[in-house]
Amino acid sequence: MTDRRLFTRKLDIARGAVDMTHGSGGKAMAQLVRELFAAAFANPYLDQGNDQAAFDVPGGRMVMTTDGFVVSPLFFPGGDIGSLAVHGTVNDVAMAGAVPLHLTAGFIIEEGFPLADLKRVVDSMAAAAREAGVAIVSGDTKVVERGKGDGIFITTSGIGMVPPGVAPSGDRARPGDVILVSGTMGDHGVAIMSTRDNLGFETAILSDSAALNGLVAAMVAAVPGVHVLRDPTRGGLATTLNEIAHQSGVGMRLREADIPVRAEVTAACELLGLDPLYAANEGKLIAICAAEERDRMLAAMRGHPLGRDAACIGCVVEDPHRFVQMETRFGGRRIVDWLTGEQLPRIC
Repeated sequence: MTDRRLFTRKLDIARGAVDMTHGSGGKAMAQLVRELFAAAFANPYLDQGNDQAAFDVPGGRMVMTTDGFVVSPLFFPGGDIGSLAVHGTVNDVAMAGAVPLHLTAGFIIEEGFPLADLKRVVDSMAAAAREAGVAIVSGDTKVVERGKGDGIFITTSGIGMVPPGVAPSGDRARPGDVILVSGTMGDHGVAIMSTRDNLGFETAILSDSAALNGLVAAMVAAVPGVHVLRDPTRGGLATTLNEIAHQSGVGMRLREADIPVRAEVTAACELLGLDPLYAANEGKLIAICAAEERDRMLAAMRGHPLGRDAACIGCVVEDPHRFVQMETRFGGRRIVDWLTGEQLPRIC
């Protein structure tokens, strides 16, 4: 029997654009899925062509998460919406101490979106998934009319398995624990803002977007009893620590001099009137563990490329008010409050 696909003109990636037929469920949509998404994400589960993926999982506790990505601009120094969609969901799974296994992806594409840009996003997403060691096993595509979207939005879901004896959670911080970060704060937020506002800094500021599951694996191998893992994305370090303090019913004392921030990020934030502690990160994490595990945890973090700038920045204290306080470089102390409003919209 002749394969009718032989008589179908291939997608014109270089000059073509998404139109409403690509979301209709007909031949055009099947071709888009086959030639672009399925080709990039190819794996035995996706190749079955079903609306779901069935697979065996090892015994134990399972983690599942979902996230939406609406970042603007779509392409930024150090990444794009495709790699960010993979990194963000892999990291949410990893913050439970889990090993990420599989992802699903949903695409909402605006009519007129260039096929070349769509391929660039999809290829970046596929490369990020391969690097993170996960497969995109199922997905969905919808097309909305011109003017009813903003190029492309992506939603990803992920699952993973937690090793025995590992159970980090935001409600497990205890007085006497130490607070660690895996590296410099604010890189992603400033990279997005500098691109969005066409700011020409002398030094290029790159997003830190990265999959943290390899770093987390090294950390939980060294300290299986780590109390809290969290990636400080929207709202940055300050907001994330306030969330944890409220979950655990504790206070926190930070040391400003010990919080790593790149000099160029500090300078950019001063120019923009921003605080780097509230700027988003997409490739950094916070770890809270018992004080006696501090050196072992820092050694594990610094032994991984994504944790080489890891630092201990403070401690957990008893405080019925659940305040996060900062010891400033000048010897004073100030409250580090929740983010009020939206400092950097459309950041992820």
